[in-house]
Amino acid sequence: MTKASLVVLATCCLSLLLVTMDLTIVNVALPSIRSDLHASVEALEWSIDGYTVVVASFLMLSGSVADRFGRRRTFQLGLVVFSIGSLACSLAPSANALIGARMLQALGGSMLNPVAMSIVANTFPDPKERARALGVWGAVFGVSMAAGPLLGGALVEGLGWRSIFWINLPIAAVALALTARFVPESRAERPRRIDWIAQTLIIVGLLALTSAVIDVRRVGWSSPAIVVRFVGALGALVT
Repeated sequence: MTKASLVVLATCCLSLLLVTMDLTIVNVALPSIRSDLHASVEALEWSIDGYTVVVASFLMLSGSVADRFGRRRTFQLGLVVFSIGSLACSLAPSANALIGARMLQALGGSMLNPVAMSIVANTFPDPKERARALGVWGAVFGVSMAAGPLLGGALVEGLGWRSIFWINLPIAAVALALTARFVPESRAERPRRIDWIAQTLIIVGLLALTSAVIDVRRVGWSSPAIVVRFVGALGALVT
């Protein structure tokens, strides 16, 4: 591995750290968020699940866009959107504003991990070096998942819940600077066609399923609205 390729790997791992850590770091801040923003249990659930749903919903689209228009360009856009979303989360005046900011953050996050994986694969064409790089990638994923609650607890205790989103800004700034300096632009030789129908069905299905799971404890399994959402989610995801 050359120094340049190691820097590219480190840059991609920073994006993985951002997206994965934010899957878990918010959990420890929920009591403080509820107290400060007077948030309902459903709103707190959406602040967690909304992030996950948006990331999952747009992974396929982000990969197709990156292959067609440039991986570095998409990666940089993802870092910018994720940073703006993180800043908006830290400034959220209400629970609904926090949910919206989390979804914006997740939209940026969906442009990072799949695109970073493509950048890593393009940077390490040798199978042995690629295997080592993916090993490092997997290790960073594990560390990120474990670090989220630990770091989140320390930040909430010391600086308040809004600080869990501030930590993303310097990490994203470093990743942006390294991307501009070291990550070469690349595209797929045969870019995948964007399947707008499948993309729409994924979004509808995941949102319907998540909203049904969140609301079922409040209105019950026999509620027509819950039944319709479960059936709609099943139909969209199976199709």
